[in-house]
Amino acid sequence: MTPAEDEGPSGVHCRLDELLDERGMTLTRLSELVGVTVVNLSILKNDRARAIRYSTLSAICRALDCEIGDLLVRAD
Repeated sequence: MTPAEDEGPSGVHCRLDELLDERGMTLTRLSELVGVTVVNLSILKNDRARAIRYSTLSAICRALDCEIGDLLVRAD
């Protein structure tokens, strides 16, 4: 099985929940700002995403006024 086929943890944790809480923003509002469905943001938030487009990553960071390293961290 190749890493792309692996269903296990990616070793990356998305801090979307924490960043939304810190900013008093809902997932629904973020969805409106970045043009990504709530379902897809929820998948990202719950560390179930297998990939993310750079444009989506950039839009999320812009909306949350954060850096990529604030959003995505290595999960050891």
